[in-house]
Amino acid sequence: MLVLVLVALSLLAAAAAPTWADPITYHVSINTSSIAGTAGSFDFNFNPGPLVSQPASLQIVNFASDGTLAGSASTFGDVSGGPLPSTLTFDNGGPFNDYFEGFTFGSTLTFDINLFGPALTAPNGTASSGSAFGFSLFSDPAGTIAALTTDPTGLAFRIDIQLNGTTIATNSSPATTLAAVPEPGTLLLTATALAGVFASRRRCRSRVFLS
Repeated sequence: MLVLVLVALSLLAAAAAPTWADPITYHVSINTSSIAGTAGSFDFNFNPGPLVSQPASLQIVNFASDGTLAGSASTFGDVSGGPLPSTLTFDNGGPFNDYFEGFTFGSTLTFDINLFGPALTAPNGTASSGSAFGFSLFSDPAGTIAALTTDPTGLAFRIDIQLNGTTIATNSSPATTLAAVPEPGTLLLTATALAGVFASRRRCRSRVFLS
């Protein structure tokens, strides 16, 4: 019983631990079936706060959908790579860094977000602002009518990089699933804990059989 309690506490500690690594990865999955066939648009932006922010970067990778990209994306600021579905790279060196593209929605939309850089791996304690990534969905090509979100501006979700190097995700879209991908250390801790459970069960069975 004690082993099970310790295992449970270990798993809870892993779940409660701050998201702090390089890179930090989030997997995004959006159910767009309710607006399938709609000629709309989406927008990625990654921007520093209003004061002094430490350098940070992110990449959009593994973009996939049964919808259709317009093929005429517009970018502004520190955005490189692409166009989608190729990798997009954003830096927070400019005040506004944006990628916008028209999109005819299908039934699903998925991609991964990798966040990295000094702001996450080595917080300097002197920065006075974090940085924020936002993803927005619209049901019109011009990007004026919000879609699949409770936010009137179209924001589906945002991920904030805190001054201590951790991240906080805020989801405003009932159609969106946003999940942090476990770090290798967390996976190892979980595997070790589960191994402890199985070992404990084997010992319990042995005691039962021997008695």
